[in-house]
Amino acid sequence: MERLESYLKEHFEVPAKNPSEEAQRRWRSAVGLVKNRRRRFRMVPDLDRRSQDEAQRQSVQEKIRLALVVQKAAITFIDGAKHKEYRITEDIIKAGFSINPDELASITSKHDVKALKMHGGADGISKKIRSSFDHGISANDLDTRQNIYGVNRYAEKPSRSFWMFVWDALQDMTLIILMVCALVSAVVGLASEGWPKGMYDGLGIILSILLVVMVTAISDYRQSLQFKELDNEKKKIFIHVTRDGSRQKISIYDLAVGDIVHLSIGDQVPADGLYIHGYSLLIDESSLSGESDPVYISQDKPFILAGTKVQDGSAKMMVTAVGMRTEWGRLMSTLSEGGEDETPLQVKLNGVATIIGKIGLMFATLTFVVLMVRFLIEKGLTVGLSKWYSTDALTIVNYFATAVTIIVVAVPEGLPLAVTLSLAFAMKQLMNDKALVRHLSACETMGSAGTICTDKTGTLTTNHMVVEKIWISEVSKSVTSNNSLEDLTSAISPATLSLLLQGIFENTSAELVTEKDGKQTVLGTPTERAIFEFGLKLEGLDAEDRTCTKVKVEPFNSVKKKMAVLVSLQNGMYRWFTKGASEIIVQMCDMMIDGDGNSVPLSEAQRKNILDTINSFASDALRTLCLAYKEVDDFEDDADSPTSGFTLVSIFGIKDPLRPGVKDAVKACMSAGIIVRMVTGDNINTAKAIAKECGILTDGDVAIEGPEFRSKSPEEMRDIIPKIRVMARSLPLDKHTLVTNLRGMFREVVAVTGDGTNDAPALHEADIGLAMGIAGTEVAKESADVIVLDDNFTTIINVARWGRAVYINIQKFVQFQLTVNIVALVINFVSACITGVGIIYSILSPMPVCHDHSISEFLDIPYRNDNILTLVSQGVLLSQRCNCCGSI
Repeated sequence: MERLESYLKEHFEVPAKNPSEEAQRRWRSAVGLVKNRRRRFRMVPDLDRRSQDEAQRQSVQEKIRLALVVQKAAITFIDGAKHKEYRITEDIIKAGFSINPDELASITSKHDVKALKMHGGADGISKKIRSSFDHGISANDLDTRQNIYGVNRYAEKPSRSFWMFVWDALQDMTLIILMVCALVSAVVGLASEGWPKGMYDGLGIILSILLVVMVTAISDYRQSLQFKELDNEKKKIFIHVTRDGSRQKISIYDLAVGDIVHLSIGDQVPADGLYIHGYSLLIDESSLSGESDPVYISQDKPFILAGTKVQDGSAKMMVTAVGMRTEWGRLMSTLSEGGEDETPLQVKLNGVATIIGKIGLMFATLTFVVLMVRFLIEKGLTVGLSKWYSTDALTIVNYFATAVTIIVVAVPEGLPLAVTLSLAFAMKQLMNDKALVRHLSACETMGSAGTICTDKTGTLTTNHMVVEKIWISEVSKSVTSNNSLEDLTSAISPATLSLLLQGIFENTSAELVTEKDGKQTVLGTPTERAIFEFGLKLEGLDAEDRTCTKVKVEPFNSVKKKMAVLVSLQNGMYRWFTKGASEIIVQMCDMMIDGDGNSVPLSEAQRKNILDTINSFASDALRTLCLAYKEVDDFEDDADSPTSGFTLVSIFGIKDPLRPGVKDAVKACMSAGIIVRMVTGDNINTAKAIAKECGILTDGDVAIEGPEFRSKSPEEMRDIIPKIRVMARSLPLDKHTLVTNLRGMFREVVAVTGDGTNDAPALHEADIGLAMGIAGTEVAKESADVIVLDDNFTTIINVARWGRAVYINIQKFVQFQLTVNIVALVINFVSACITGVGIIYSILSPMPVCHDHSISEFLDIPYRNDNILTLVSQGVLLSQRCNCCGSI
């Protein structure tokens, strides 16, 4: 057993995630000896096809890269020879548009600044496609618009028909051998016994082959339909657009030319378009052009291509091309489906099947040799080797069929397929449990997970935040009811209240939108929504005109842990507002607002009181954020926001309660031997309070902050990592480092949850990455193996539970399969050597009768057919000797 395990590890070792092509090809070459490769690998990627696709992708990327970096004059020269005149057809005019779809698509894809200016820039294009920057398009003419400019779908290759699966099943080498046996048996039978008796043996083999083929084809076809259903789930992506004057959430497939799309960090651009306005928009075009450097998008360079990703900033974009008119659409249409990567268990079981198959081949060869030697000796002793008859040929064919029977019985080719079917079934069941498994291996790997590194916000908690406490002008108040809000407004000066509201509404990424039914909804991240909704409640009590204009915006950054905005005031001054992690903002402040609304120097005693307030909020499991401002006379366009000289306005304490069932889920993990670690950017006191509440942090466990963790040496990390249960104030690099060390130092199978773009490295590094389906960005989802559709920690436990169930089921199946196969192999071999015919072969054989006897003489002879269905499925049905006289 140890030698078998070492052999499997040496020849069939494929990593749990991101296996190299060399490793995959190595074990595939090892399993090509016994069984047909085409059927063996029907559920795994076509590596040769993938190589062709990758070469084609690189070719397209190179063309796009040239279009992006070559000077405009060179592009004009290249395109000059194939310049095309675009006509505006009657259909376009009748629909109310005034630009050709192909011309509109080429402006963006070729980055044609000259053509864009000729049409009047983005403003001119919007008029020609009947769109408005503020109101978007009208849903009433959506069908007409999609008929003219196309729908946002890519041309997909047609699904494989049932008969294609039948053809694949017929490619099995064993079945081909049996077909030859059937043909030879029929020819020899007709020559020796005539019609129709001579056809019985051959026809019996053909029927058994058809049975095997149909069972295999039906199983594969049903599985392909199941995978297609899961693929459709993967493609359900929603985006925010402005349509009919209101912001809406729609599927990317409903997107049309003229739609105003809202882009934010982590989004994948769903179509080609033109930049309208935004803040610090950086686009990662590596998926198209292959260039790793992000591209800064502005009014001077407004072209945004489908398939690229928003690396930083936010913006509004007007769609100019969708579907197959985009470069991304053309690129995707050239690529085939890569298939699922092999799972480690699949590889190991393929290895087991191969080893047993080789043993079966050896036994089959030996059996054939023994039978032939026995036959030749008997023939030599009776009639001599010089006399040969047609029945002798049939005997040799039968011996060969017996050897083939041994191979069929020996090779447990159902082992790898059992894994695929079990995992596919688990994937379908997990869909009902709100978990979309993007890769087969993820379900299997999750069953081996020993550590789960989870986020706090949205995963362990409900992700519906509300402001519960606020500190302002040295006053701390609870603000959970209208009465407490009135007490707050009476306790602070009008000037302070106005400054607070201005900071809330100007320095935010949330947005108040009006639905079609007139209902107002706040869209944005949970934290931004909580503060924005709090501001709306305050504004209702004291509505006031706070006229100012945004000049510059710095979106929230996970490294800086703050966001900032610069606004121009009516008096000609400028004011910076910044909001973010409490400790960081307090360090940037040297002033504070007192009870009268005046800015006063921040003394050490007051600073200590502020830090105590932050800690007291955090101890109550409140997430704390600080708001501060700084007035300046002037600013530089390229300069970042100041890092000092701010005046502290307020501290918000935001509550995010635990999700129902999280305590029980964590307890179940602990009892199953899975360690849960919380990795969050929150204050350490807040993180510890939540961790204790849900049972993650107990006595003897360690809670550490990111900066302290980063400063540890490798030896210190080796000592402390096993004890860490909470890591607060962590950067994306900290999570990545923790995962890397857990996998490298301690050989742990690590699962990681994440929702932001910054989580992508850790999700990719982990053995299994779990992205949040609601709060997660498209970049995070793309890097993950499982998408948790309801953002619930309990769902993650269900994934682990199904993963372990798959292992147990496969273990039982292997035990059953190997026991049956080995016993059948040995018995059939011994029977063939002793009696001259395999026992399975004799069981399957129809009642053999010679020319001198009739069927009626043998009606009373018991016929062994109790296992006929099981053994016919193995593909053998031949006869040997007459049961009456023993003649051939």
